[in-house]
Amino acid sequence: MKLFKIILNTIPRPILIKLSYVARPLIAFYLRGNSYMDPIDNRSFRKFLPYGYENQRENVLSPSTLSLERHRLLWLYLKNETDFFTTKKKVLHMAPEQCFLNRFKDLEHEYITADLNSPIADIKADITDLPFKENTFDIIFCNHVLEHIPDDTKAMKELFRVMKKGGMGVFQIPQDLNRETTFEDNSITDKKERAKIFGQYDHVRIYGLDYFDKLRSIGFKVEEVNYTQKISSEISSRYRLMEGELLPIVYKN
Repeated sequence: MKLFKIILNTIPRPILIKLSYVARPLIAFYLRGNSYMDPIDNRSFRKFLPYGYENQRENVLSPSTLSLERHRLLWLYLKNETDFFTTKKKVLHMAPEQCFLNRFKDLEHEYITADLNSPIADIKADITDLPFKENTFDIIFCNHVLEHIPDDTKAMKELFRVMKKGGMGVFQIPQDLNRETTFEDNSITDKKERAKIFGQYDHVRIYGLDYFDKLRSIGFKVEEVNYTQKISSEISSRYRLMEGELLPIVYKN
């Protein structure tokens, strides 16, 4: 537990991403078993890895895809509730996750990835000033990005601008469902203090339930989808999902 926490908090994320491609096959082989399954690749393991920059969650990081609870939940939603895997679309994926990257690339989509720092993104781009024309993308994924962005309002406006009318997005964030309003304090710049207060050294806020209304104020239609309600507790436990997690599904009318 302590080793994973030290690694996450001391090694820069771009380097961690590169190192993970070497370590992942070895860890997956070591942890093979039948207790838990990753629905993204349908591989089973005796346990998952711990994860968390400040407070570590046990048994949540898939050894094979490096997916977390939120990734597996989103995969199930896209597979079971949308035509994402069957209908060609123009897709923008901000800060692409490793567990999705190659799988999404293998689909028939026009698939574009972008980020300011990620070594696996196609385009180096600032989310508050995207290099795309308005009404460009059918689907936008922007998951666990906005909590890093000081001007998240500007970022949301850019995502709205480049989404096509009739388009859809998934904008997941770490969210405290017991908190009515979002908390941020720009005076907190020390990394250890940020980790203690925001949960991660490079986060700048903790989103509350008002996150959905902020997206609505930008112009999005928003659905707060509790998809785990559709999944049995047995399956949820086997896939290591976080029950009650809300998926922010947005649309541009």
